Amino acid sequence: MSKPTHEADVAFIQALAELLRENDLSELQVKREYGEADSLNVRVSRLSSVAAPVAVPAPPPTPATPATPAPPAAAETPAAPPEDPAAHPGAITSPMVGTAYLSPEPGAAAFVKVGDSVEEGQTLLIVEAMKTMNHIHAKTAGTVKRVLVEDGAPVEFGAPLMIVE
Repeated sequence: MSKPTHEADVAFIQALAELLRENDLSELQVKREYGEADSLNVRVSRLSSVAAPVAVPAPPPTPATPATPAPPAAAETPAAPPEDPAAHPGAITSPMVGTAYLSPEPGAAAFVKVGDSVEEGQTLLIVEAMKTMNHIHAKTAGTVKRVLVEDGAPVEFGAPLMIVE
């Protein structure tokens, strides 16, 4: 089998880019074999300034603010916690793209739940990537404040998974 022309490769890459866009994927990698020692490796990805987490619940809606300006004393109150959970200092983020599991096996109790005290190095959840179960550990001792993913949800690299303070 002879190798397709350059135009065929360009059309193939354009089709992959279209597939990426249509399915709202962040990355796609394909290896096309032409023969024993001839292949085409293509990786198409979207660049984004902020990694968008997958299957992360939206923050609760903020109540409507009054039309009158706040008194100056309100400016002296401490700032609200950051909106982006990934920016939180206690955020546990995904080190890879995969599927998050909150328990060691289906039907078992979760590793941790909101309010649990955890020790440094304790397993919080698992991220499965390429059929490998990767245990995600607590960076520091603290209390689980928020669980940001659902069991079995896909996660992106850098997506916030939990908040431990």
